[in-house]
Amino acid sequence: MFRSFFAAVAIIVVAAVLLVAAWPQLFGLAEAPIIAQVVSLRGLDVALALVAVIVLTLVALSSGRARRFATTIAVALLVFCAISVAVLSTRGFGNPGFESAAANDVTVLSWNTLGDAPGADAIASLALETGAEIVTLPETTNETGLAVAGLMSAAGSPMWVYTVAYDTVSKARSTTLLVSASLGEYTVDVNAKTTSVLPTVVATPQNGAGPTIIAVHAVAPLPAEMGHWASDLRWLATACANTNVIMAGDFNSTLDHYTGLGVGSATIGGCSDAALASNNAAVGTWPAALPALLGAPIDHVMTTPNWRVTGMRVVQSHDGDGSDHRPILVQLSPAG
Repeated sequence: MFRSFFAAVAIIVVAAVLLVAAWPQLFGLAEAPIIAQVVSLRGLDVALALVAVIVLTLVALSSGRARRFATTIAVALLVFCAISVAVLSTRGFGNPGFESAAANDVTVLSWNTLGDAPGADAIASLALETGAEIVTLPETTNETGLAVAGLMSAAGSPMWVYTVAYDTVSKARSTTLLVSASLGEYTVDVNAKTTSVLPTVVATPQNGAGPTIIAVHAVAPLPAEMGHWASDLRWLATACANTNVIMAGDFNSTLDHYTGLGVGSATIGGCSDAALASNNAAVGTWPAALPALLGAPIDHVMTTPNWRVTGMRVVQSHDGDGSDHRPILVQLSPAG
């Protein structure tokens, strides 16, 4: 009797945990410790759950005493997988197609470089290859940004360089933004405090005609940084309050974490996610060591409604270049 009681309790607990992991927004727990990290890796969660189902199936087949319990847990895991795959499928498993670029299109490249790890040559090569006019580089120093701009200028693509560094102790405390000279000159308050632990660059056009460009680096949801992480997401929501904004970078968060932070149908603040709009939002950008569909899609390009996404892809050809993040590339066209 006691065995049946404890088995029933265990089944209820496991089912409850799986429901929260599959749909934390239902309980308002998407930003809760542990759950926030687990839900970031939905693809990996599904893979691990399927492995557990195989193990439990073998247990059920080999042990009559444990058969009912193992079978019930396996069914609960399969339901969890079904819910998770349904969520991921609505976000898109990857559509790398691009429309033909028009004259007023803007191409945005974002790459967290893990402290300049790929080097200026690799960054500049990718930016030139993709024709990027906006390049956001979290964890990238001004020195590397200037080197990248020098290489791009020599190739016929001059760039303005803007860096905000909270200190020089760690390269992670620097964020660099490159903007094509063709978009005009921008103004950045390098002394401004933006996101709490790691800097975000806010660049406004000097002529007032172009988009406000925000190179994002929110802190990761580590146990000691959960408060700062939540405040960073709310700051980013307020940062996208103008009518013409392009935000790009390492948000250290997925679509699951933005419940209640978007205005109307927007993802966060007044900005919407380019990956979601282009059926790429289930493709992971971190860590680069995992297959993309098992990783966390925490790098984003977000825009106000005056921009239309005409192409997006997670770049997987640079996984061996030293960074733990994959670059993302987005093509934007003026809407309307």
